[in-house]
Amino acid sequence: MLKKAFLLSSLVFSVPVFAQTTFLPLGSEDYHIMDRLETRSGRLCDSLSNGDKPETRRNAVYFLETVKAKNDVTAKGATPASNTLTNIDRYNLDQMISESGEWTPDTHGAINSKHPIFNAFYKKQYDMVNINTEDFLFDKNFFVVINPVTANSVMMQRNSPQPTGLGTASRVLYSSRGAELRGWIGKIVGFYTSITDNQEQFPYYVYNNAGKKLSAVPGADYFLRPGGKFGTYDYMQATGYVNFDVVKNHINTTFGFGKHFIGDGISSLFLTDNSSSMPYLQIQTRIWKINYECLFLELTPQYDNYTGDQNLSHKFSSIHYLTANVNRWLNLGLFEADVFDRPNNIEISYLNPIIFTTAINRFNGSGDKSLLGFSAKAIAAKHVQLYTQVVVNEFRYKEIIHSKGWYGNKYGIQMGAKYFDAFTIKNLDLQGEIDAVRPYTYTAQDTLANYTNYNQPLADPLGAGFIKAIGVIKYQPCKNLYLTAKATYYMQGADTGNSNFGNNVFKDYTTANHQYGVSMVNGPKNTCQILSLNASYQLRRNLFVDLGGVYRKYVNAAGVYPNSSTVGDAIGPLTTNYVYFGIRINAPRREYDFF
Repeated sequence: MLKKAFLLSSLVFSVPVFAQTTFLPLGSEDYHIMDRLETRSGRLCDSLSNGDKPETRRNAVYFLETVKAKNDVTAKGATPASNTLTNIDRYNLDQMISESGEWTPDTHGAINSKHPIFNAFYKKQYDMVNINTEDFLFDKNFFVVINPVTANSVMMQRNSPQPTGLGTASRVLYSSRGAELRGWIGKIVGFYTSITDNQEQFPYYVYNNAGKKLSAVPGADYFLRPGGKFGTYDYMQATGYVNFDVVKNHINTTFGFGKHFIGDGISSLFLTDNSSSMPYLQIQTRIWKINYECLFLELTPQYDNYTGDQNLSHKFSSIHYLTANVNRWLNLGLFEADVFDRPNNIEISYLNPIIFTTAINRFNGSGDKSLLGFSAKAIAAKHVQLYTQVVVNEFRYKEIIHSKGWYGNKYGIQMGAKYFDAFTIKNLDLQGEIDAVRPYTYTAQDTLANYTNYNQPLADPLGAGFIKAIGVIKYQPCKNLYLTAKATYYMQGADTGNSNFGNNVFKDYTTANHQYGVSMVNGPKNTCQILSLNASYQLRRNLFVDLGGVYRKYVNAAGVYPNSSTVGDAIGPLTTNYVYFGIRINAPRREYDFF
């Protein structure tokens, strides 16, 4: 950490910096709103990259101000022909601008509160503490926001068959408490930090999949194991970064600890926020219609949490993502990622910021994990957005032509569509997506260089060897009510006993059961149906009350794989139903309907 701090200090003070920004949090509804506004405008925004998250508040406000200006009523009272905003859109737009009001032209765009507390707290509607002064540290502007972060929920679950003698509870609790701080000094260096203390009990199937199979809390890193099989997991979550522009408005650098998501879909075949936070260095370049991102990550390979406290080794990843708006309605992208393990040492050749460093893997002996990808997004008729991703690890053209199911043909495909203001109903948005990933796609020739972090996949949480269909309905009937319905169905093979059918991304592909005859769903087939409903009401900005329910039915072929037991006995299908009630502020809703 001392080396990292020294490197960061050297970068900050040796490079002429001009400006900085902070980022919209992952999981925020703001991304859906920006996606909707961009599509309804009929053209892609050159300064926005909604498929490369997190997005900067600076770019978000610029985009929102532009949309607002184009849709404002003219001085004569006539509405411009380009007006596509509903009243709810205008409300959402104004609230988002206010929440990042430090990036409006006068830096004071946050809406004043009508009823501040003790004339000191919540002077601005959405910030407990908001300081924006123009006379600080040698006449440099200083801005800082401090807010509480908390999420609490109670869940009532029922499982069929109901497990007996295992200590499962019908009532499940989740509690997270903490705070966040963001700001900038003189618009030269930006900063953000967030920390929460969490206590969490899981639905029964999450204990089986995450607690036993993966030895990981979904989305988190180190945790204290509960005393019993179905007790409370205790863990901390911390994120933070510093940020500055190397070339004003064009090249931006961030050093921090957090997550990223690359893609326009519900899930991603490139990189998701499914795993834990990680140290990273991000260099983002935006010139003309081109967005280019370099990510250098420090990852944690799989380990056994049952062995108690220990010093964990690390592996590393170099990721490049290049996108361009080739015209007003089409965006194309190229992706590559390399994961490599050099016992607690980084491979300096992978610090090359130029895309297509797969050649470096060959230079190093082709012993590392390399992924190549292609993405595309298109908008049509101001209502529809189509998107796709293709990821490839390895394939042989002649093996594909011969159709013998060679295990080395490792690739994944995503296809999806979004329909905004569906069927002319205002603020009713639909999304459908299909994801299919071949077995062994994210595995490596050893158990270290696989595409994982902290006992969790870096891409789709299912890993590999699956076909999945997802449908989402989002409806905002009034300003502060958000209704969501989500349906998921997937098929996936099972790795039973010592077999390796390519579904478990933590196993090395050199132990594959068969060289040929490998299908997309390989091995004994599992099927899963998930239906979730949620209603969230916003009492005030970022203060939500949530009410919802989930139905999940999981079945495996011939009962050969334990799916509802922690004692190793296969007892057949598992159906889980649960309803929940929660309240949260400045925190995304905790979800378990992704596997």
